[in-house]
Amino acid sequence: MTSALTTRLLVVGGGPGGYVAAIRAGQLGIETVLVDEGGLGGTCLQRGCIPSKALIEAASRFAHLTAAAAGIDPAGIRASAPAIDFAQTVAWKDGIVARLSGGVAALLKKAKVRTLSGRAVFSDAKTCAVETAEGRITVSAETVVLATGSVPVELPGLPFGGAVISSTEALALGALPQRLAVVGAGYIGLELGIAFAKLGVAVSVVERQDRILPLYDSKLTDPVRRTLEKRGVALHLSSRALGHADGVLAVETQDAGRLDIPADMVLSTVGRRARLDGFGLDAMAVDVKDGRIAVDDQCRTSMRGVFAIGDAVGEPMLAHKAMAQGEMVAEIIAGRRRRFDPAAIPAVCFTDPEIVVVGLSPEQAGGPEQAVVGTFPFLGNGRAMTLDAEAGFVRVVARREDHVVVGVQAVGAHVSELATAFVDAIEMGARLEDVAGMVHAHPTLGEAFHEAALGALGHALHA
Repeated sequence: MTSALTTRLLVVGGGPGGYVAAIRAGQLGIETVLVDEGGLGGTCLQRGCIPSKALIEAASRFAHLTAAAAGIDPAGIRASAPAIDFAQTVAWKDGIVARLSGGVAALLKKAKVRTLSGRAVFSDAKTCAVETAEGRITVSAETVVLATGSVPVELPGLPFGGAVISSTEALALGALPQRLAVVGAGYIGLELGIAFAKLGVAVSVVERQDRILPLYDSKLTDPVRRTLEKRGVALHLSSRALGHADGVLAVETQDAGRLDIPADMVLSTVGRRARLDGFGLDAMAVDVKDGRIAVDDQCRTSMRGVFAIGDAVGEPMLAHKAMAQGEMVAEIIAGRRRRFDPAAIPAVCFTDPEIVVVGLSPEQAGGPEQAVVGTFPFLGNGRAMTLDAEAGFVRVVARREDHVVVGVQAVGAHVSELATAFVDAIEMGARLEDVAGMVHAHPTLGEAFHEAALGALGHALHA
């Protein structure tokens, strides 16, 4: 049975960008229909950000107990040999996902957004068909927002299936593998690789470039590399994965040699690409460039009345970018004047230790001639000591001419929680003197931000 409906706004994709756009539009009195096929919350909530952080937390708890059982906990805590019921871990993770997804559904309902479960396939720019459990529904809209998300990139020699998995399958395993090979030493591969190593899995990492986390400078990544070494993770840099068969990952090394890595399972994490297939984008006549939907600074596509947001428009593929774009687009549709031009978008690696990057690095800011830099190590931070987490630092980058903060980077335990303060400083146009003049709570990790600013001014108090 086929039915039809007409709406002012159609949002395709229920991930962070799509559901935020729909909720904000509903709040603004815009009649809205949201079409989603992968579960409300999208990749981030269902198969990425949230479930991975649950696994990382469980792994960290297990690692602490393992250290206590081995008698090497510095605080003197002792424990019997710990065990993990991984099926219960996955069930706990799934419970968190279900609660959050249910919360999104409730928020959409509160905003009077109608939700359809299925894939939207367009026949023209403003009309799509959705195959739902109740039958086919044709939706016509005045305005469309495409928030179709992204999917993992598949290597030709390592097609997904069987023992070769993406991060999606890694977060839904029924049992832990004994030996795991991770292909790709970016943030997804290392976040999950470290977590599995903490759970007792023998982990190997294969990376084509000559260092881990290639997008970040070595001062930020060195503490993570030391953690990998401490956990016994085998690093194979400047190497290329060729294929997997009979429990062995074949690898070509830098000198064109052959290396066979025992691996019950291979986790391929070489990147993500915009999810554009199967929606009828050709019929919509929107421009696609370099594998992403081309948009302007208001997220407008080449087709009038069609917007695109989030991973579908390319890097950075971050949930918080998608959310910001979704809110903005809803307000533009409601007649408000908005454009997407953030001073900084934070990036966080939930490795051990964590890494936060906001704004410009010292090199991007022009080097010593144009930038002044202050760094404060967590070795001098009392709260870090009480957490037994003294590895890492906070680094502040400011313009030399006027001391305006243009970048902040940090590596250390729980530094993800400092990201908001870093973004605030840059977005508000703070100078080093502003950060240095603020009263920061003691004892907290945030004091390192204060001390880094003081250091850039030449008078750090605790360094």
